[in-house]
Amino acid sequence: MSSWPNIIPNGMMEIQVKTPEELGALVRSRRTGQKLTQEDLAAVALVTPRLVGELERGKRTAQLDGVLRILAALGIDLVAKPR
Repeated sequence: MSSWPNIIPNGMMEIQVKTPEELGALVRSRRTGQKLTQEDLAAVALVTPRLVGELERGKRTAQLDGVLRILAALGIDLVAKPR
């Protein structure tokens, strides 16, 4: 499971994701919290429902540009920072 979320200055939570399964769980949680089906999300993100399902199940070879579109559609920013 991911580390405890941090609250950043704008009041949003920052969650460290270390595995495809953790990213999938985050996506599923956000999608269901917005009361979207996988099909609804796929239509908004311009991806297939299959990709949404694969991402939520933690598939390690999910297509990056599709993943980025899904995250954007859910209002999730992907941030990379040096350790």
